[in-house]
Amino acid sequence: MEMGAVFLTQTAAGVLGNSCLLCFYSYTLLTGQKVRPTDPILNHLVLANNLVVLSMGIHHTMAGFGGKHFLDDTGCKIVAYFFRVARGVSLNTTCLLSGFQVIKLCTRNSWWKISTRFPKCFGFCAYLFWILQLLVNVLVPVRVIGPRHKQNVSLPMRYRFCSTGQPQSFAPLLTVVLLFSTDVICLVFMIWASGSMVLVLHRHKERVQHIHSCIPSRRPDHEARATRTILTLVSMFVSFYGLSAICNLFVGFSRKPDLWLVDSSVFLGTGFCVLSPFVLISRDSRVTQVFHSCTQKTFSQFG
Repeated sequence: MEMGAVFLTQTAAGVLGNSCLLCFYSYTLLTGQKVRPTDPILNHLVLANNLVVLSMGIHHTMAGFGGKHFLDDTGCKIVAYFFRVARGVSLNTTCLLSGFQVIKLCTRNSWWKISTRFPKCFGFCAYLFWILQLLVNVLVPVRVIGPRHKQNVSLPMRYRFCSTGQPQSFAPLLTVVLLFSTDVICLVFMIWASGSMVLVLHRHKERVQHIHSCIPSRRPDHEARATRTILTLVSMFVSFYGLSAICNLFVGFSRKPDLWLVDSSVFLGTGFCVLSPFVLISRDSRVTQVFHSCTQKTFSQFG
């Protein structure tokens, strides 16, 4: 019951935050009002995060409240497949977001002019990420096994009632290595981009401190806030991913892992998808203005 309440709270908060941001970014992209170059990337990011929360949160909530065998073999394969695809897109879009910001900081005006004139190219890259993850994870359902009466107890229960078999041929093993290598490459790139952004901001702060004139800074405050937001997202993603990977290693090497370890792995794996929309909401002045105007209209109607 406790884990059911935890997963219910986490799922409700994640779906609410990501759905609100998805509606907001979709509205800005469709109407073209106050569109920023990062909006297409963030639109795909919140969509992927929403799918991650839904694919893992719902059936873990039902399992926590006592539901059993509500997922058959086909359901387990579909849930695992969409979880892997959405999680991969979330990783790729976060990597693209950090890369965009570090290039913007390092190249100053040249790349910024290109990004403002061609914002659709970032949305096109995000579509390519979806296609890539759909193809790369095509063999994931093959390894996932649903609940069966004569199921081998040695198979690790990585999804509570769904098991993952060990790769027995070259193709599934190659898929696992490919998935792991792409994740590592994206994580290393995000760490490098974060370090570069911190270094650029530190150097810029030192230059500004030595300026004793009335000339305004070349880098406005909103650019520094955007950089800090991306740094926060990247640090959150790397932290949750690392902790979830550690739990997954224990689950994978255990013949019969404890349920609390499986639940902890899922809870940490979806932590970034739940918290990231609230970070974006708190740092985006456009969202806060919309929320403020809506609350004012609501109070005026009831007043």
